[in-house]
Amino acid sequence: MDATERIQAASKFLLQAPPGEINDVLNDVRNIISDDESLQDGVLPALREYNLAQFTTVDVPGADHQAIVSEAARLPGEDERFFDPRSKTSFVFDHLTLEAADAQPVEIDADAEPFRAALEAATLSYLQAHFHDGVASVFAVTGSSKFFVQIVANKYNPSNYWSGRWRSEYVVNLDENRVDGKVLVNVHYYEQGNVQLSTNHTSSLSLPSAVVTSAPGPSATKILALIEDEEGQYQTSLNDTYHEMGEKTFKGLRRALPMTRQKLDWDKVLGYKLGAELSASKGVFGSS
Repeated sequence: MDATERIQAASKFLLQAPPGEINDVLNDVRNIISDDESLQDGVLPALREYNLAQFTTVDVPGADHQAIVSEAARLPGEDERFFDPRSKTSFVFDHLTLEAADAQPVEIDADAEPFRAALEAATLSYLQAHFHDGVASVFAVTGSSKFFVQIVANKYNPSNYWSGRWRSEYVVNLDENRVDGKVLVNVHYYEQGNVQLSTNHTSSLSLPSAVVTSAPGPSATKILALIEDEEGQYQTSLNDTYHEMGEKTFKGLRRALPMTRQKLDWDKVLGYKLGAELSASKGVFGSS
């Protein structure tokens, strides 16, 4: 395998990294490349793709909150400068160190800002009520009546061998009286094994005309109430799926009876011998 093929293989590994484990994967693929300079240059496009798709969060320079790095946050015509509507600044993001720098003020869309700000306030209230250490960003699409609502919540617990990420994005279109959304959930459990859950849910919500024509504050609150109901139903469906997996799917993977096809008499278990003697002495197995 030549250097180019090794870079391609490393990039594929990075794009499949579980939540919160990108640095671990990056350290592992260093052994494949054996050249840190080539590694950084070669996998940078994959890191950029991963960070934007995963709604990577970053501390905003000069602010006391975090912002989401995503395609919606990228300033038009700029590759690595991203916009934080909450602080009305942009920053350069380093996809390797995951740090922001060089904050600059950004001129906002004055016509869209009242509704965007109301949508942001309602989203932050929803975030505080339902997401542990979650981050949200709300963007206005210049020259239109579209707004992006993005939410991400991460939970990393390496001491117990699991990590998880919730991402949701909603496109609020006031001209078409609708909200199109998607929820993406990734969970990784790796204690004595490697199990991953990757699921997504899409939705399309109609907005009553009264919601669209009302003042920004009440309108934004009603829109977030619809989103809250949609995500609540999806969370309930996930819980039901987990329960069914525990009660049916996983039980179906287990052997119902020993290879003897007879139940074990647990009252005599201390008298059983291991190995060949156990399998040969079928008479010690009860028939009940």
